Amino acid sequence: MLIYILIGACFFWLLILTFIFVKLRNHYYNLISTTKKERLDDILDSLISGERMLKAEVDDLKKRLEAEVKKSSLHLQKIGLVRFNPFGTVGGEQSFVAAFVDQENSGIVLNFIYTKEGLRVYTKRVKKGIGVEYELSKEEEKAIEKSI
Repeated sequence: MLIYILIGACFFWLLILTFIFVKLRNHYYNLISTTKKERLDDILDSLISGERMLKAEVDDLKKRLEAEVKKSSLHLQKIGLVRFNPFGTVGGEQSFVAAFVDQENSGIVLNFIYTKEGLRVYTKRVKKGIGVEYELSKEEEKAIEKSI
């Protein structure tokens, strides 16, 4: 009886090993057929070279992205708007100042003053929050501060 149990256990063990072997063999043939290589060394070498190419591409993309981020700091990014009454108690707050500046608060300020005769528009260049040719009014400075 013990012999039959041992033969049964060996037969069961052989079935398990056969199943594992067939599964491994099918995986190996599937790997070879999809990569068009015959040896595992060739497959691993192609994977390593592919990884190196991808790493080089990612590094190149990182450098290009950093350059674009540096360039984008010079674009107009913030806009501030302040309404005010230039004539004190007469009239309402129909005049306004619009500031268009970049990350370093450099750009232009547009001053729209509404009078009875019509609308007057003035522009001033701004560099780092300070007027270049003309001094900024308190409304223009406030518009630069409020720019988001």
